[in-house]
Amino acid sequence: MRGPHNIWRLIRTGATLERTGAMPIVLDAFRAPPSLRFVARVLGKPFQFLGAKGDPSMPPATRALTALGPAYIKFGQVLSTRPDVVGDELAVQLRVLQDKLPPFPTDVAKAMIENELEQPLDAVFSEFSEPVAAASIAQVHKAQLVETGEAVAVKVLRPKIEKAFRKDIDAFYFAASIIELLSPASRRLRPTDVIKHFDGVVRGELDLRLEAAAAGEYAATAAEDAGFLVPKTYFFQSERRVMTMGWAEGIPYGNTDEIAAAGHDRKALAERVLQVFLRQALNDGYFHADMHQGNLKVSANGDIIAYDFGIMGRIDEYTRRVYAEILIGFIRKDYRRVAEVHFEAGYVPADRDIDAFAQALRAVGEPIFGMDATQISMGRLLNYLFEVTERFGMETRTELILLQRTMVVVEGVARTMYPQTNIWEVARPVVEDYIKQNVGPRALVNDLIATGRVLARFGPKLPQLTEKALRQQLVGETAHSPPRKRTRLKYFLLGVALSSIVFAGILLS
Repeated sequence: MRGPHNIWRLIRTGATLERTGAMPIVLDAFRAPPSLRFVARVLGKPFQFLGAKGDPSMPPATRALTALGPAYIKFGQVLSTRPDVVGDELAVQLRVLQDKLPPFPTDVAKAMIENELEQPLDAVFSEFSEPVAAASIAQVHKAQLVETGEAVAVKVLRPKIEKAFRKDIDAFYFAASIIELLSPASRRLRPTDVIKHFDGVVRGELDLRLEAAAAGEYAATAAEDAGFLVPKTYFFQSERRVMTMGWAEGIPYGNTDEIAAAGHDRKALAERVLQVFLRQALNDGYFHADMHQGNLKVSANGDIIAYDFGIMGRIDEYTRRVYAEILIGFIRKDYRRVAEVHFEAGYVPADRDIDAFAQALRAVGEPIFGMDATQISMGRLLNYLFEVTERFGMETRTELILLQRTMVVVEGVARTMYPQTNIWEVARPVVEDYIKQNVGPRALVNDLIATGRVLARFGPKLPQLTEKALRQQLVGETAHSPPRKRTRLKYFLLGVALSSIVFAGILLS
């Protein structure tokens, strides 16, 4: 679908950005070159009467995206997770983007549920309320299960939302290709990759079976986190356009006065939300990547309840170890070690000066540690860190950017609950515990055990693999084979022998 017919969509987008005053803000955030600025103004200025007016009470960027519709609202929210692309200032504005739209009729929602679940609504839910929340992609109703009488939240996609999103995403791809064509320098920010990332996020949110699966996985990984709950997912009452979860009864996490009036310990709640996030990110490598106050509640017994699992983050084990070593290095003010970790991980090119890099890291860390508890910011540290690593040639790593953005959000959530929270004191035991378990001699033993398990799975095939490899090595070789070939063969046989010994040891143990 990508082609000239998307020009109308681009004109309307440019006209709206111009009319709302968001155009210069967006161009500055993306550091647009003169050629791109010229094209943007040509598409926007003369046609601004065609643009949507939006709500004048909103800031320009959020006003424009809200006026342009659901796909643009969601795009703005996803861009708020990419400060490397839009800059810190605009990312903060987009993070509070309004996601409240008029609900669609309850009768339409009921008909969609019956169509998806292939049974009458009364056979599934004994009670079904009017919408209690309406966002860009879906709305939520409170209901009661016929079978058990449990209170549940039923999320239903907006009618025809898939088709509307596909049209707008198609225009986003078209715009990204034009940007890369007119501004080669913009390719460093990888506009097309950003749209692909957004496309992937939206595809996940437009298939509620995937969000249900994410919620189920997250509930399993968070099961041992004391004082932190994930509502139960009802898979038999969920389908592509409908998702049913346990009802989260509690005080919204942002209502701090009400939480205090209910007798909850705000300091403990602030520390818990931060430590839970860090434990999940480091130990599980799977975390809630949209963990703001609107997606958290505090139950009557003081538990923190999380919901809305449309955006989740995942980082591999090696990256978790690198991230933990970087954090603990800063906590201990061991800047040389932080620099070594960046070089060992290949984040910074090997031809750069490690001492100069360590000095730059010290310039980042020391001012922050000179602040009092209310000023110390892990988010600020990570922002400065990415600035330094960019100067030393580090390429953007999307998984770390998402982790950094979520860390900033969770830090803000904790500080809103209890402003005197000392982020480093709260984080230190979690990071140090992870380091003890996953870095050093114990980690080496665990890695060897994991390697042995892999070999064990291939154990029945080792004789055939060995014979096949030996034949390939020996075919055509004679006693007069070059010394290099004979040496390779000796090392190969030694490797096979060691593998066999390891395998035998596993079996005997």
